[in-house]
Amino acid sequence: MNWNQLLSAKRFGQENRNAINKHEIRSQFQRDYDRLIFSSPFRRLQNKTQVFPLPGSIFVHNRLTHSLEVSSVGRSLGNLLTEKLAGSKNYEDNPYLDGIGNIVATACLAHDLGNPPFGHSGEEALSYYFTHDEGKKLESKFTREQWADLCNFEGNANAFRLLTHAFNGRRKGGFALTYSSIAAIIKYPWEAHKIPEVGKRKYGFFNTEKENYQIIASELGIPEVKPGIFARHPLVYLVEAADDICYQIMDIEDAHKLKILSTDETKKLLLNFYDETEDIGTLNRIAETCEEVSDTNEQIAYIRAGVIGKLIKECVTVFIHNEEKIMAGEFSSTLVKEVSETSKQAYKTCTKIAVSKIYNHRSVLEIELAGYKILGTLLQEFVEAILNPKSFYSKKLLSLIPEQYSHKGDDEYLKIMSILDFVSGMTDVFALDLYRTIKGIKLPDTY
Repeated sequence: MNWNQLLSAKRFGQENRNAINKHEIRSQFQRDYDRLIFSSPFRRLQNKTQVFPLPGSIFVHNRLTHSLEVSSVGRSLGNLLTEKLAGSKNYEDNPYLDGIGNIVATACLAHDLGNPPFGHSGEEALSYYFTHDEGKKLESKFTREQWADLCNFEGNANAFRLLTHAFNGRRKGGFALTYSSIAAIIKYPWEAHKIPEVGKRKYGFFNTEKENYQIIASELGIPEVKPGIFARHPLVYLVEAADDICYQIMDIEDAHKLKILSTDETKKLLLNFYDETEDIGTLNRIAETCEEVSDTNEQIAYIRAGVIGKLIKECVTVFIHNEEKIMAGEFSSTLVKEVSETSKQAYKTCTKIAVSKIYNHRSVLEIELAGYKILGTLLQEFVEAILNPKSFYSKKLLSLIPEQYSHKGDDEYLKIMSILDFVSGMTDVFALDLYRTIKGIKLPDTY
């Protein structure tokens, strides 16, 4: 792979339009970023669970605030990489090199767009229906590739579908983003049925969008390393690093605000990222600041910001050291896993604490259990209705689906995909209200 081909302003679905206009006040990659910021799917992230239940008196992260922070870190990673690459004569004439920061920031904004309500338990609920009970009986209706999609609902693949699929009433190409911005979100560039072969639980695109990805990969020169399995676009590593940095570090900060972790515990976890000898100047500066600032939440925020800055620099260093492997599609690790030994061990400690004290906290488990039940029930009701649409109940239920998600044809796989589009796009609150309504637990609000 080479940067001159990997960085492209060609827009998906609008390939015949001129990509460069010198008189525009925004670059094509800035347009991508702004287009997502102003979109309805992005706004809906404000009402989707990140880890903890949506906030009451104490504000913690939701999917929207998480995505904004990941995007901020991603832009810094991209800009720093641009500085490193700009010193090479190989890229002097590349008109898009300074767009890397915006490409990564855009992909970071979009990385969770396909996630259903209620976090990872939502994904599990959507998959469970097709692997058990009534849903499993549908298997004979579909090809092996289609069935793998349904049994392994994947937020990453759903994000790619959301960005590129022409829903009813929408323009060709979906969001019509640039090829580079789209490619930068595909962390797992293969289909669901390739999961056993690659040895990972995740995948990057549904069977319905396979051709879309092949078009993008061909244009950008992303190689197929094995049949149906592609290399990553190099900027995916930066998007992944931004997400890894934010969700781990910010979950620790949220746990402190919710008093799941004490101030001393939290400080120790974050200060572990610094070497007591090599980083003595930084540690002294942190101590001085904490003496000046008495608000413990502000102390944690200050230390957290320094840790994120340190990880950004180390991740870009890892990228540059492994650039040859990355460009050859041969780098099999993640940037965070290859940082300095001090940071690596501190990150592992944070992960261990997150699993034991945060992700298994009662408030987290309760929202996961409720979400699992809610989403599984909604999927079952709507799938059964769309496959048997003539009954009174089915007609009434299907009339609740917005026009953009309706499917008029006879293809049962596409019918079910339209239901998954609808259900996965719900917010937590909307899903809960609809569940209560169709189960007769409450009547709709009157106006």
